[in-house]
Amino acid sequence: MKRREFITLLGGAAAAWPLAARAQQAAEAVVGFLGSSFARDWIPFVAAFQRGLKETGYVEGMNVGIEYRWADGQYDRLPALAADLVRRKVNVIFAAGTAAPALAAKTATAAIPIVFAHGVDPVQMGLVASLNRPGGNITGVNFLAAGLVEKALALIHELAPNAGYGALLVNPTNPNADSIARTARDAARSLTFQLEVLNARTAVDIDRTFARLVDQRTGVLVIAADAFFLGVREQFAALAARHAVPTIYFAREFVAAGGLMSYGTSIDDAYRRAGIYTGKILKGARPADLPVEQSTRFELAINLSSAKALGLQIPDKVLALADEVID
Repeated sequence: MKRREFITLLGGAAAAWPLAARAQQAAEAVVGFLGSSFARDWIPFVAAFQRGLKETGYVEGMNVGIEYRWADGQYDRLPALAADLVRRKVNVIFAAGTAAPALAAKTATAAIPIVFAHGVDPVQMGLVASLNRPGGNITGVNFLAAGLVEKALALIHELAPNAGYGALLVNPTNPNADSIARTARDAARSLTFQLEVLNARTAVDIDRTFARLVDQRTGVLVIAADAFFLGVREQFAALAARHAVPTIYFAREFVAAGGLMSYGTSIDDAYRRAGIYTGKILKGARPADLPVEQSTRFELAINLSSAKALGLQIPDKVLALADEVID
């Protein structure tokens, strides 16, 4: 080959490289991440979702991109955020947090596959036809949050058996709020326990709630499962300690932040499994053929330092049930 011909060939190849790179980038799979909370509060769960993707061969920034959209606790923003992801023609939408992102995504598209991870009954909410045969373009992982409030009430009652009055805090914008409240009221009656249901949808509402609890000398507090509540777990732990209100939460992350006690499913594990489902769909699986998974890992976590500060003695039988004890 003559030198002139070699240089011409080399120049042509060099010119083709950017085109090849752009084509490869354009072909990269893109996941739309639709979250109901704040990005800063969801870091560990985003990491769990990414681990699930990695188990199926997808790594963000290498062979999959993730478009993040956060509602910052304002659920009325979710329809517009979901519509934006549809306009961007993402390959899959992952709906994170409550059922609200999944409902917004389902309204926005019947074509793009959707994976959810939340604690609301997806059949009752009309997201899927059945757990085994979801049908349509949506599937995911269910936390079973509503039913766990009954166990939470029983556990906190073990710690404060003389407390005849307590409160359940729900986020009224959560589609699961009424279901959780009904279950909690039924459980309270069986414990001969007077229960008031209170609402909070903002950080200011939470401050006001604790002020009211102190005024009414509320014995115990149960925090209902909600993505916004999980995002402000440090606020809950600080207020419960300051006002000496024994409180039980729905996730171990509250206890790690200084809260007294939690009982619920492993959110970290659920998000990892949702990442696996997302990866399977990117590889060609149909949501209609992927049964909705239900969480099977339940965690009881106790913070002994918080119990001591509240003057509470954790019964041995409760400690024996704990999956995690923080000194």
